[in-house]
Amino acid sequence: MEFKVFDLYDMKDIEISDEALKPYINVEGKLLIKTYGRNIGKFASSKSHIVERMANRISVPGHVGKKHKIITSWASGKYSNSVKIIIEAFEIIERKKNENPVQVLIKAIEKSSPRDEITTIEYGGARYPQAVDVSPLRRVNLSIRWIVQGSYQKCFGKKKKMAESLANEIILASEENMESYAMKKKNESEKQADAAR
Repeated sequence: MEFKVFDLYDMKDIEISDEALKPYINVEGKLLIKTYGRNIGKFASSKSHIVERMANRISVPGHVGKKHKIITSWASGKYSNSVKIIIEAFEIIERKKNENPVQVLIKAIEKSSPRDEITTIEYGGARYPQAVDVSPLRRVNLSIRWIVQGSYQKCFGKKKKMAESLANEIILASEENMESYAMKKKNESEKQADAAR
């Protein structure tokens, strides 16, 4: 029997067009999207469902540069709260796009994942930026982080709800719209890498 995500969205027709990301985006049909941290070992996070990884990231938005994001009431670390936000966001995406929201999310992740970034190498006592290719797992992680952080910034201290903001960010990223925070960050990362070649 084929399970649907949240018993609403079918996973059978989901397409991942980026061949490099295919092994790292898990879209198996599951009724309960929660692994309880049981995936341990190398590349373990790629075994977790992509929607679960999004929910986990909403709980802890992470760093922007050297600053840690302020965590407000919705980022309480409660999994049920994070999943509620995702379900609401998916409903908004379905209303606006008339598409499977999980497919829109995957499109957004593919479009906003950077291919190059910079690392710092030390050579003769001086530090230089060096362009490096991004591993597929890190590409997915960065993309999810930027989507969450971008939607958070757009609703912090405003009347806009997190679910609306998240839905909007996912739609913009899937359309490669430069108003999306994730797309801006991707562009910035690739430009820096080009300059450091």
